[in-house]
Amino acid sequence: MANPNNPELEPLSRTQILVFMGITAIFLLAIAKIWQKLGAVQLLSIQFNYQALLWSVGLAVAITINSGIIYRVWPAYRRSADMYLELVIKPLMWTDLIWLGLLPGLSEELLFRGVMLPALGLNIAAVALSSILFGVLHLSGVGQWPYVVWATIVGFALGYCALVTGNLLVPVVAHIITNLVSGLLWKINNRQTTSEQ
Repeated sequence: MANPNNPELEPLSRTQILVFMGITAIFLLAIAKIWQKLGAVQLLSIQFNYQALLWSVGLAVAITINSGIIYRVWPAYRRSADMYLELVIKPLMWTDLIWLGLLPGLSEELLFRGVMLPALGLNIAAVALSSILFGVLHLSGVGQWPYVVWATIVGFALGYCALVTGNLLVPVVAHIITNLVSGLLWKINNRQTTSEQ
């Protein structure tokens, strides 16, 4: 049965979403490792420290707040985000949100910020190109262009912070927190709708 909000997308089961997330994470990690080996790319450093944690939390809060603002003022983005989040998060159980945070947060950041940024020159042009590719990764249908625009902006923020700090941990933790918070907020805001079905 087709999704009434978007005839392009079929509703997925919890298992399908989890398998898709796992396969995507493995695929992105494999690309990152192959690129790193074949291109002799030095992975962006990972430094565990208090400053990195502050950067990560601050970035995650900024992304979450701005996402909420854009959601309220840009109707096309709201429709796009609702469709994407309903497709991805609705079938998941609350505990599955941990995987929603960890799998994309680790694999996408390893590829787009950890390997791609250094491989492309570790400069603002590399941040811009990796952000566009990151945005395109989030394209799930023709009507999803507003979500792709937002993902590109988020990718730029994550990449810029990685460039400024020189620490891959910052975008990884920020990405994980952002995914967890957005998943939790969507589940909370749509609790009645999903329990009534």
